[in-house]
Amino acid sequence: MSLSIRPKSECKFDLVSLGEIMLRLDPGEGRIRTAREFKAWEGGGEYNVARGLKRCFGMETAVVTAFADNEIGRLIEDFIMQGGVDTSLIQWKPYDGLGREIRNGLNFTERGFGIRGAVGVPDRGLTASSKMKPGEVDWDDLFGNQGVRWLHTGGIFAALSESTAEVTEEAVQAAQKYGTIVSYDLNYRPSLWKSIGGIKKAQEVNRSIARKVDVMIGNEEDFTACLGFEVEGGDENISTIEVDKFKNMIRQVVTEFSNFKATATTLRSVKTATLNDWGAICWEGGNFHESTHRPGLEIMDRVGGGDSFASGLIYGFLVGHGGEVAVNYGAAHGALAMTTPGDTSMASLAEVEKLMSGGGARVVR
Repeated sequence: MSLSIRPKSECKFDLVSLGEIMLRLDPGEGRIRTAREFKAWEGGGEYNVARGLKRCFGMETAVVTAFADNEIGRLIEDFIMQGGVDTSLIQWKPYDGLGREIRNGLNFTERGFGIRGAVGVPDRGLTASSKMKPGEVDWDDLFGNQGVRWLHTGGIFAALSESTAEVTEEAVQAAQKYGTIVSYDLNYRPSLWKSIGGIKKAQEVNRSIARKVDVMIGNEEDFTACLGFEVEGGDENISTIEVDKFKNMIRQVVTEFSNFKATATTLRSVKTATLNDWGAICWEGGNFHESTHRPGLEIMDRVGGGDSFASGLIYGFLVGHGGEVAVNYGAAHGALAMTTPGDTSMASLAEVEKLMSGGGARVVR
């Protein structure tokens, strides 16, 4: 394995995630526009990885984020505690009583079904997380004294504001200083970058952060929009020729960003919202490793599938495996996470390893 990971004995946390966590409001099988009730979950691209590593894989994790100190913030905190993720690094900001200056984010999300795709409607302006600034987190204490084996963050948090991009840079630099592995999920969202400079700004921010990243995660669109690389003639379908083109792009990426020890992506072909071809690929130590390919995977809720892939991949590396095994942990965990509702995983390690070994869906009695 090409990653040199700090030993567990000298670290309080296996992984810390830096990112925003929102309250997800889910209309279930219906539509947002006609809903009369919603089910509440918590979710956030970076946080979902920490939660998956804790609940499914038994790792010790924490999240660095911020909330407005009101009932909504405390509700999200309660969800986080139920997931077992350490809450001691959360910043609590005084609530102004109206949300004019600071608030907590909401994310209305339809799961989609058949020919109707999933829909997300975030309501995240002026959130406490977006107002985080450099100097507010004692990274030297976290990485130097408490000890962290792995830091995970990503392009969603970096896109929230000028200051969150600066906080991300600050965090990854501090992690590097103390030998903590840094993973980054590019997670390009056009809506987040549109009003602050679009793709040009996305590339400026993400390319700078990428220079300090060990494990880069993203799909074809992410690498194109955030880092400026392209797959010639690429499309969304998983096929031998498309995988080969993606590999060629990754070879270009790791040539320019020689600091990358590994890169990984899910390979998804969307037949319908509820039927996807699913797989993953990882470049590590100069070699490509592909997961088991699962054509016709039935989806209940696709949101968070990529985050669950990332947590499984990271788990594989944390316990000492190379890319060949790690990518299969990731692909199996992501597949299982999409069989249940909500952003976060409800899978167990035993279920993940059963799927990795070829186990099926027979009734367990």
